Formats: sequence, C-alpha cells, structure tokens
Amino acid sequence: MSLPLYVAFIWHQHQPLYKSPIAGKYRMPWVRLHGVKDYLDLVLLLAKYPKLHQTVNLVPSLIAQLQDYSEGNAFDPYLELTLTPVANFDADQRRFVAERFFDAYHHTMVEPYPRYAQLLAQKKQYGTDWCVANWTHQDFSDLLAWHNLTWIDPLFRETDPQIKAWFDRGEGFTLSDRQLIYTKQKEIIAQILPQHHAMQAQGQLELTTTPYTHPIMPLLADNYAGRVAVSDMLLPGIRYRWDADINLHLEKSKRIYRKHFECEPRGLWPSEQSVSPAILPHVAKHGFSWLCSDEGVLGWSLGHYFRRDERGGVLEPHLLYQPYRLETMHGDLAIVFRDRRLSDLIGFSYSSMSPQAACDDLYDHLESIHVAQQEYLQNNPSADSKRPWLVTIALDGENCWEYYPQDGKPFLETLYERFSKTDDIQLVTVSEFVEHFPPVDKIPPHQLHSGSWIDANFTTWIGDPIKNRAWDLLAETRQVLANHTEATQENNPEAWENLFAAEGSDWFWWFGDGHNSDHDHVFDQLFREHLQAVYRALNEPVPTGLMYPLEPHDVSPSDRPTSFIHPVIDGRVDKQDWDGAGRLEIGGMRGTMHQASLVQRLWYGVDHFNVYLRLDFHADLHQGELNKKLLTESQSTLHLLWFYPEQTNYNSPIQLTGLPYISPLNYLFHHHLTIDLSNHSIDFQEAIEDHQWKNMPTQAKMGLDQCLEIAVPWCDLVVKPQSLTRLVVMLSRNGQFQTSLPEYTIIPIEVP
Repeated sequence: MSLPLYVAFIWHQHQPLYKSPIAGKYRMPWVRLHGVKDYLDLVLLLAKYPKLHQTVNLVPSLIAQLQDYSEGNAFDPYLELTLTPVANFDADQRRFVAERFFDAYHHTMVEPYPRYAQLLAQKKQYGTDWCVANWTHQDFSDLLAWHNLTWIDPLFRETDPQIKAWFDRGEGFTLSDRQLIYTKQKEIIAQILPQHHAMQAQGQLELTTTPYTHPIMPLLADNYAGRVAVSDMLLPGIRYRWDADINLHLEKSKRIYRKHFECEPRGLWPSEQSVSPAILPHVAKHGFSWLCSDEGVLGWSLGHYFRRDERGGVLEPHLLYQPYRLETMHGDLAIVFRDRRLSDLIGFSYSSMSPQAACDDLYDHLESIHVAQQEYLQNNPSADSKRPWLVTIALDGENCWEYYPQDGKPFLETLYERFSKTDDIQLVTVSEFVEHFPPVDKIPPHQLHSGSWIDANFTTWIGDPIKNRAWDLLAETRQVLANHTEATQENNPEAWENLFAAEGSDWFWWFGDGHNSDHDHVFDQLFREHLQAVYRALNEPVPTGLMYPLEPHDVSPSDRPTSFIHPVIDGRVDKQDWDGAGRLEIGGMRGTMHQASLVQRLWYGVDHFNVYLRLDFHADLHQGELNKKLLTESQSTLHLLWFYPEQTNYNSPIQLTGLPYISPLNYLFHHHLTIDLSNHSIDFQEAIEDHQWKNMPTQAKMGLDQCLEIAVPWCDLVVKPQSLTRLVVMLSRNGQFQTSLPEYTIIPIEVP
C-alpha cells in the first residue's frame, strides 16, 4: 500500500495596527472590510469537510482590532461617512467618498453590480469633480451602501435573508439601511474568533500566532543582518540591536492567544516568514514547537538551488517536502518550508482560471509530487520507507480572494470537494504531521539562512534610503525609551504599545521603492504617529523630523512624465518642447523663494541622453524685474541632489547652514550639481568615502531667460539603463538654506 502525500495549508491572516494614537481613531478600514469578507468564510467553508485539516495563523494585532470592531469601539473614516447623513456632507467629504468608495477590485467587486457599476462608469467618464458637483444625495447614499455591501462575502449573501434582500434591491439605500449594514458587519466579525476556537477544539484547525505587531524578528535582533543575503546593502546609520524586544512581542502574542483560544500555541509564523539563527533561542524558549519559512531560505541554508522541470515541479523534492530539526539551548524546533510556486499559484494565478481548471491544475501538481514520493522511496532503500513527505502551501489568506470570482468561494468548494474524495492526498495541520513524523534531518542553527519569503533576503524592509531613515527614527526612539528605566510596560503601557506598533513590518514594506499604493501617506503618518506617541508618553519633546513625511506622496503618477522630451536649452518657453514632461506645482508653498513668488512650477523629463528640468517663474512678474532679482541677489545657488536606491554608492550630506533636519533634506546623496544664478556657473560633485565630496567634470547645460532650463547628461550621473534615480532640488543664498522645490519632495525619475 502506497503512503499518502500529506499537504499542510497555512493561511496567514494579518493587518497592522491602524488606530492612530494621536487621533484615537482608525485611519484605515481594512480590518473591518476583510473581517466581513475573508476570515470567517474561509473556515466555515472548510467546516463542511471535517476530514480536511488546515492551519490558520491569526496575527495578534489583527485579533485585537477584530475585537475592537465587534464590540463597536472602532471607527474609521469610511465607517464614519457611511453612518453620516449625506445631506450633512461638506465638499471635502463628498470628494473623499467619490474618490475612495470604489476602493476594491473593480472587475469582481464593482462591475457585477449594476448600480455600483453605473456610478463607477460616471466617475470614469466625467471625472471626480463632475461627480462631486452633480451626484444627488441618493447617488452618494447608494455608493456608501455598495462599498460596504460588496465586501460582504458571498457565503453570507446566500445564508442571510436581509443581506440577500439588499443585493436584490440594488439601489435606493437610506441612512437606516447603511446603519443596518454596519450592524451586520459587527455580527459577522463577532463570529470570527469563536468559530476558529471551536474548530481548533474539534481538531480540524490548528491556530498559530506571530510576534505581537508582526515585526521582523531577525531585524529586531540586529538590522545589520540584512547584509547576510545582500553583502553590499546600504545600511541605516544607527544599528538596531534590541533582541530583548523579540521576547516582549512573543510574550504578548502568547497572552492574547491564551485569552481567546484557551491553550498554548504550538506553531509560530515568523513575520514575513523571516528567520535567522539569532531568533531561534527566543522561539524555543517560549515553548513553540515549530515555525515555517520559504523554500528560498531552505535553499540558502542547504547551499542548494531548487530547480524545477518544465511543469514547475521541484527536481529534488525530497529536500523540500520534509520538516527539518533545529537544535537550540532551549530544546529542538521543527521548521517547514513552503513550496513557493504552489503557494503563489493560489495567491496570484488561479484567480484568472475557472474554479475547475484551477483545482485540476493544483491537484495534478500534487499527484505528480505523490508519484515522485513513491519513486523516491522505492529507489532509495536507505530512506525511511514509512516516512511520507509533507508539502507546505503557505500564503496570505485575505488579499488574493477579491481577484477570484465570488471571492474564491467556488474555487475553495471545488478544491475541498476534490480532496475529500481521495486518500492519496491528505490535508493535515503541521503539528499533526510533526507529531507523527518528527524531523530527522537537521539544519545546524548557525547554518540557517537569514532571510524572508521575498527573495530570501530583507531588501523589502531595509536598504532603501527611506526605509533606512525609518529605521534610524525607530532606533532613536527606542534608545530614548531605554533611557527611561522607570517606564515599564506596567506603569507606562502607552510608550511600549506604540513602540511595538512602530516595530511592525508593514510600515517598512510601503516606504521607499518596491511597493506602492494609494494609501502610502497613511502608513507614513501612522508610523510617525506611533513614534510621536512614545515621546509624548515619556514627556519628551517630539523631534521635528517626526512631524514631516518620510517621503513625498504628492508626486502622483498623473504628475510624472508620459513620453520622452527633447527641449532646446535656451531659457525660452516653448510648450511643444515640454509636452510629455512631468509637472509639479510649487506656487503657494512655504519658503523664501516661494514667498517671493519667483517660482510657480517645476517640469522634468528625460530622453536617452539627458534628464531635463525647467523652473517656471511667476507669470505676473515683469521679465526685466525677474532677471534683475535673480542676477543681483548675491550667491543665490540652485542645488540638484541625486541618490540611487538600487545602487551601492558612497553618499554624503549637504553642507548648508540652516538645513532643517527633515526628510528628504537630511538624506545622504551621491551627486550634487550646483548652479550659481548670479554668474550662471555650474559645478558638479560626487560623494566619496568618509562623507566627503570630489569635484567632477560635467557637460550639464543651463539656459536662463523666461524660465530656467537645465540638461544633465546621463553620462555625468553614471547610471544604468532602466534603473531608478531620485532628485531633490534646493535653493540657497550665501550658503544658507532657503527652500526646497517643491517643498520636502523627492522627484522620482526613471532612466530610459
């Protein structure tokens, strides 16, 4: 009789702490909306197939917020507007609703519903301004209702007559309807934790946990661990080494777990599947028996690259499909590594296929692995013939489903039905497998690779100049808290809670390059508010740098270049020369040059030879007066400052008197081009070691007449094609900082 193939599904459910410690309200609605769409239905669908066992990871920061919403204590901007009479909306509120209440995947969550689709079509055709001016109160009321309804999972639309009636009606929603929809949301959210508890008690689920606010433990232990995988990584200026915080996060996560599930967690999902040798003693000390990571981490740990055949099957499957043993001073740990391709097929690809085709494809992959298991055991007499393999499929359990028809319900039902009818493939929890088949092969703890589920490194969270700046701000705050030895978790919980929140991985995910969303500015704000709250709880002055965004959020895609430009650099305004350029408005902002109303906007663009900038002067200044102002002001200098987030370079600070210690002005830069506006001279410098500058030749050109035009050759900047550059523009006078253009803004430029 052949051994079955065991498969462990691990669904990771996570949201960061969205509650602002400054405002006392939630700044984002995602806990509430995912709460009615993604957490309860996943396990209710599974409950229909008691033979199938799975693992669900519930992050403590998510649990706390779900409890807050279920008790009616959490309010976010979207919810507050939902519960507000439309007639009371001011212009800003109407605009926010028109802009943000289509926040969902349009193809599956808007377009299937005629009234919702109608409103979206009007916005696309006429624009937000038209909607704000022309939509009726009923239009806005229906939009508010539909945004909340579309996030309710199809399972509840089928089982709850009131929810079904709303979907059938489709329009004419009132404030009373919206209030009742909110009541339904609370009812659904209130069932999430009890349902998980019950299914774990029945043995069908294993519930795991994560460090409290989802911090990356290896980077808490030492954020210079980023260089293990990327040896030339740019590192923050202040080293973060607070491995004691790992224990604090694990203690809190276990306390929350025991409160809701009345037992001890056995498994740990390390945040972002990030592991390193430094974290293992902490994990074992807290009584965990197993943890999980990614196949890339295993490959680096074994010194083995996992190759795949033409169908995507692993060529050395016996190395991946088994748990490994990690020995620590506090006892052994088991670690499993996910099959990245199978996990990503569910997370990113199967949504575009029919449910049956997607399930057939996944099942075929698993059958192929089952066949490979039998062949391996037969051909390797030394192998334990009674030891089957474990395929770990681990992925985000919430964000992929909106891309599936009906939120993935047909896919999951088809998949579970297929698994329930076979004995060759058995779904188990990780603990069930490890208890019956303890790991035999071991990875020496020092040999465990330091990395995450993304490329087996930490570059998503550290190494970018903006991410590094965030680490420095966090390190400064952590040291201030450490200096207050009297501030304990018992007598100053506010300080510690906000430190824990700021240590979470999500803020660093969105900082800098790599990931972008329409809500980056909110994540930036929340991170800084958590740090501000630490200082306030300690009665310390809040550093000025925490009052300003870490990076610009006002250079939207609509402001960026759309095509190559080829302007003549003569200082004369020719609109055709700058068609396709990016445009940033400057007039009306703070600063000496802005107050003088000399500069109204900045244009920028590229071709294959140069990067171009143009400064437009305020239109109501007479040309002769303008030139006189620019030419007679002593030592007025324009500074173009460059850094390159994808390159490892020497970088140096800008030496200007009165330069505010505010991002991005306090960044380190690699190239510095200056233009003396009084004599039209151009100088160019490149950063060298020890934060010094070296003068370099340049072929940059300038033209000053009706406007200021500048061309900087790519050959001066020594950049690679299709790489990223970042530009900051400043103005000084007599070596004294005056302003940045636009204020506190990084201009993103892509090399062709």
